[in-house]
Amino acid sequence: MNQKKQLQEIRKFIYNKFYRDETGHDFYHMARVAEMARSISISENADSFICEVAGWVHDIGDHKLFNHPNKEIEKMKGFLKSIHMNNKQIAQINAAIKDISFSKGNLTPKTLEGKIVQDADRLDAIGAIGIARTFAYGGANGQLIYHPVNKEGTSIQHFYDKLLKLKDSINTSTGKKIAEKRHIILKNFLEQFFDEWIN
Repeated sequence: MNQKKQLQEIRKFIYNKFYRDETGHDFYHMARVAEMARSISISENADSFICEVAGWVHDIGDHKLFNHPNKEIEKMKGFLKSIHMNNKQIAQINAAIKDISFSKGNLTPKTLEGKIVQDADRLDAIGAIGIARTFAYGGANGQLIYHPVNKEGTSIQHFYDKLLKLKDSINTSTGKKIAEKRHIILKNFLEQFFDEWIN
């Protein structure tokens, strides 16, 4: 099976896993991360195929999305084998997605491909789509938009706890340029939000 066909099969696999997600971790998030990872990999001279595949599967096994994360990772490995990806490729993909999550303690992946996928994932958390995803996640989890006294656990507080910190955690020079622009969108949004908020 050639790489184009493998990517088509991966796209179907991910669609079936995530098409009903309401938290901002839906199929289109995976598609954007895969495309961004592929794009960055070209500029950074990394393995574009590994980056794109890892972008597609990066949220498999995320504890926020699955009750049994390790089982999901094993299912993913089995699926990748079924579309004739070899053990080396599967190991590279697993290494790329292992440490990308911010919730794991802001770890830096060991491989260049992992750093690129982490960048792609974090870039999708900032900018206009990042703002939309924040409120989608908050709504799906019963969070308030904002509370001037009890700020913890609100969607607006998430900007300060995570989103505004992401620009400085980007690994690649290509990713940093994109992050600078998207960070400004976050800051402008917050300024406008508080300008409109009643006191």
